[in-house]
Amino acid sequence: MIASLVSVRNLRVELGGNEILRGLSCELARGKITAVLGLNGSGKTTLLRALLKEIPYTGAIQFHCGHDHSKPNPRHVGYVPQKLRIESNMPLTVRDLLGIAMQRRPIFLGLRSEVKQQMKVMLEGVGATESLLDRPLEKISGGEQQRVLLALAMWPEPELLLLDEPASGIDVQGQEQFYDIISRLNRERGTTVVLVSHDLSTVGAHVHQVMCMKDGLIHFQGPPREITAEALQQIFGTARHLFVHSHQ
Repeated sequence: MIASLVSVRNLRVELGGNEILRGLSCELARGKITAVLGLNGSGKTTLLRALLKEIPYTGAIQFHCGHDHSKPNPRHVGYVPQKLRIESNMPLTVRDLLGIAMQRRPIFLGLRSEVKQQMKVMLEGVGATESLLDRPLEKISGGEQQRVLLALAMWPEPELLLLDEPASGIDVQGQEQFYDIISRLNRERGTTVVLVSHDLSTVGAHVHQVMCMKDGLIHFQGPPREITAEALQQIFGTARHLFVHSHQ
């Protein structure tokens, strides 16, 4: 079995006339959690969007999973954005959101019994309870919303999970709980995880690898114990913004 789940070679992305990724190459280790660190504008989210095939790029992204190695199968890749965007004119409950994603027929025709049972299992897997199902999405907390998105992203058990600052807007305790769930899913299911963050102090204890990005390139990749404040100072010109919590 190939040790890397994803191989990236000479990846370049230009958006709005600006070169965001400038020949980036990396390997994403199978079954490991990798944190992508960097200041705003370094290209972290653009890298995830390229992995999701949402934007045009040059270079090569090879997925060593599924049957087609040239592109990710939606069933093989899960994605959790920074936050859930809720349309005010389309109020939905947690049950509605999960139902829309999980069954092909309209939800007003009802949910199949197996879908209802799977919803409970999905929420339990991310430390949430069945009582969350009938609550409106706009009424649940940021931490609860992210757990719902994580539950949806982990259905039906993808090989690769991409998270774009998934704990943004959650208090410190909630962040720790969220990353504990990520660690458990990785440990129990062997899911390969790539998470974008700006806070090494929060994610450092939960990840196997760290990639430091600056100006569209990777300047360091290795275990978190090998990245020091001095190294961050050399790469970014500052270490403070990568070691402090967002919410104190």
